[in-house]
Amino acid sequence: MALARWTAVTWSLSALAAGALLVGCSFSAGVGGSESKLSADKLSATVAKKLAESTGQPEPDVTCPEGLAGKVGTKTRCTLTAGDGSTLGVTATVTSVDGGRINFDIEADDKASPATN
Repeated sequence: MALARWTAVTWSLSALAAGALLVGCSFSAGVGGSESKLSADKLSATVAKKLAESTGQPEPDVTCPEGLAGKVGTKTRCTLTAGDGSTLGVTATVTSVDGGRINFDIEADDKASPATN
């Protein structure tokens, strides 16, 4: 039974990743203020919202431990956590900066990691 549950979770996370990759996942977020950096909280919320929109699923739990600096090529890793605790890595990469907006792509890992017990 645990295997069937894990398979279903893996399939769901893999489908989410595939859906995100097929859409292209280019996003933009305003940073406000004079510093060109998207905070970790705003990045997490933006990634979750855009993944939900692109897949037609509820917003996933996404955590980004650090913000995203507004410099082309800058990357940061985020983690999508499913309800059972399994995780999927997501990389956000800055593609351009336009004034107070940071444009970035996201790419989900190919495989989910099982929940740690």
